[in-house]
Amino acid sequence: MYGTVARVKAKAGFLEVIENSLNQRRPKGFIRSIIYRLDSDPNEYYMVVLFEDKQGYFSNANSPEQDADYQKWKPYFLEDPVWHDGEVVSVQE
Repeated sequence: MYGTVARVKAKAGFLEVIENSLNQRRPKGFIRSIIYRLDSDPNEYYMVVLFEDKQGYFSNANSPEQDADYQKWKPYFLEDPVWHDGEVVSVQE
């Protein structure tokens, strides 16, 4: 698996906009997304997005559809998100 963990500082309404985008489009290789809102700051989120592999992740990341989604989210950002891409090396369920 491959994906990203992102720190996002966002305005009210961000969660609804991103959930709408994620519910409308399921890119090839997408497994799941998880969004956390911090207790310490209701405008701070951490997102985890998982794909089957690195190729699928970057295929989506570089797609026009993903850019269109990002442009919808951008007005809600209080600052640029910080993305941490990488390989998933352990999962416990």
